[in-house]
Amino acid sequence: MSGGTAPEDLRSALHGLEIFAGLTGDQLDWLVSVSDPRVLADGDVLFRDGDEADAFHVLLSGGLLVTKVVDGREEVLTRHSTEGGAAEEHDGKPTAAHRFTGELPLLTDGHYVATAAASGPATTVVAYSKPVFFEMLTRCHGVAAVLIPVLAWRIKSSEVQARKRATVEALGTLAAGLAHELNNPAAAVARAAQELGPALERLTRTAYAWGAAAAGGERGVLDRLAEELDKVPPPAATDPLAQADAEEDITDWAEDAGAERPGLLGAGVADLGLELDWLRSRLEGVGGTALPAALDHLAALLETRALAAELCAAGPRISQLVAATRDYANLDRAPEQRFAVTDGLENTLVVLRSKLAGISVVRAYEPDLPEMTGYPSELNQVWTNLVDNAAEAMEGAGVLTLRVRAEGDCMVVEITDTGRGIPEDSLPRIFEPFYTTKDVGKGTGLGLHLSYRIVTQRHRGSLTARSRPGETRMTVRLPVG
Repeated sequence: MSGGTAPEDLRSALHGLEIFAGLTGDQLDWLVSVSDPRVLADGDVLFRDGDEADAFHVLLSGGLLVTKVVDGREEVLTRHSTEGGAAEEHDGKPTAAHRFTGELPLLTDGHYVATAAASGPATTVVAYSKPVFFEMLTRCHGVAAVLIPVLAWRIKSSEVQARKRATVEALGTLAAGLAHELNNPAAAVARAAQELGPALERLTRTAYAWGAAAAGGERGVLDRLAEELDKVPPPAATDPLAQADAEEDITDWAEDAGAERPGLLGAGVADLGLELDWLRSRLEGVGGTALPAALDHLAALLETRALAAELCAAGPRISQLVAATRDYANLDRAPEQRFAVTDGLENTLVVLRSKLAGISVVRAYEPDLPEMTGYPSELNQVWTNLVDNAAEAMEGAGVLTLRVRAEGDCMVVEITDTGRGIPEDSLPRIFEPFYTTKDVGKGTGLGLHLSYRIVTQRHRGSLTARSRPGETRMTVRLPVG
């Protein structure tokens, strides 16, 4: 025993705590003999997040502030204090919970999942080493009777906090993904809207000029050309070098013919996958001063149509993103419903697209999959956790494979990545609460645990993992009915 506390004073202080109140005299004497009192100054760290759990700590005086760094932000998890007593009890919190800490990582043979530091100028704790803690549970049965309800409350409280954090993180991911994906179509709409006004003015001006320059027979040439352009399908694939050559050829020819904007015409025709010979053959019969007027009007027409096409493409894209966001969050829907599992996977890919940049996504969905009954918004959290973990393991390069198949009365979803893999000694524990293979501050150790709970308890399914370097496969089995 150390720390300068007299045995009788320590015996009295320990006996006054709820966790030790029911001990016999002999048990108290033994407890005093194995105690290690420690006096902490304000801010002194008792243990750190990620340290191997080596002791059970009992607070005699002062206070402890328990914090955790999550994604670079320090969060206060709880405050332990000797002031307030029963007044500390709220939201079902056992009254004894504010007087000890460290039991959970000892019982799971893990590491501390948060940092505890003294809060106040006179904080005294008593430490009991790991072997002593387990002997305490054997010798002093009354300790377990107080400790177990606290342990159950702490696990439940941590899961509630993790669910809230997961919801906030999901909303943050959703907002970031939506902003990233909306950027291109929104920018296209803004650019097209800004350029459409001047383009329409050019179209009107060139139409007057063409009408004034063209003879009666020549006017029909451009009308027929415009109708033919309406039927030209967009090129399925383009050769950038060939397209650049075609654009240059058309631009040079139009410039020699006296067109005002030859570059605009060259770009517009080449973008359709067409070449100079095609254009010249359609404009046969137009010559003299009518040819440059025809070329300028055709350039303005192509420009206006291209801007209109951008608007037509961007509008549905924005609607698709909004629909994916609504479906991902399952807004305005009943919690339990019939749904297609692949819809949730696809919406998750949309939300996480920015994190999947550089990663190839392979879809292997069995055709004619049945719908299932469940909670799609909760399953979307599962897909988000699994896909996000896979993307992180691949560090921006690799192959993500999503397989979905029907198997008897179950739907089987497999999410496979080509990342670094999960260490063999960690694999059996990845679904345990607070267990994480990520660096300190990078994870809570509850993402996979919550996913496991959603799959197994909410949907009566199973979640398993297989891993080796270069291949990690998470398999989710869900009853269809």
